Amino acid sequence: MSIFGGRKQQPSSPAKPSNISTPRSAPAMPSPPPRQAVGFETVLGASSTLHGDLKSQANIRLDGIFEGTLEIDGNVLVGETAKITADIHAKNVSIAGAVRGNVSGKKVQLLRTGRVWGDISATAIATEEGAFIDGKITMISHEAAQIFDPSTLPLPDEMDMVASEDERPPEDKETPDEPAQAPADDEAGAAE
Repeated sequence: MSIFGGRKQQPSSPAKPSNISTPRSAPAMPSPPPRQAVGFETVLGASSTLHGDLKSQANIRLDGIFEGTLEIDGNVLVGETAKITADIHAKNVSIAGAVRGNVSGKKVQLLRTGRVWGDISATAIATEEGAFIDGKITMISHEAAQIFDPSTLPLPDEMDMVASEDERPPEDKETPDEPAQAPADDEAGAAE
């Protein structure tokens, strides 16, 4: 009986005599290229401080203090305890801590505890209620931007002219459907 499985172990089979041939195994196939790990290859712990330029092709999680630049081909997670003073360029960026610097990536997600003092540029941006951004947000290479033609929008000067026409009193506006009316003499004569 095995200790962990609760099953009886089968007695091992007797060894085969050496004069019996065994089939040869197929030649080894080349191994597939290594996949990028789902987790984080590099982690900066909450009690760690790092200054410099960090470049990586894998996923990174930052929970401590980092100052410098981040050039990451994978994903970046800025944890709640992180204090980052750096420009972050990565595939996808999730921010739950504090970042002072510009953030760019394919997708940028700002979680409810996230704070960014800098510009964000991404194809997709998601923010949770409670997140803080002090900077400019720019959507890059989005399908909706390719369909939309900004030249069809009125210029700010044209917007002022349209607004001033809408603010005129109704008696100043001409209505093509109704002819101009003169004061009626019947009402004046009836009052006498």
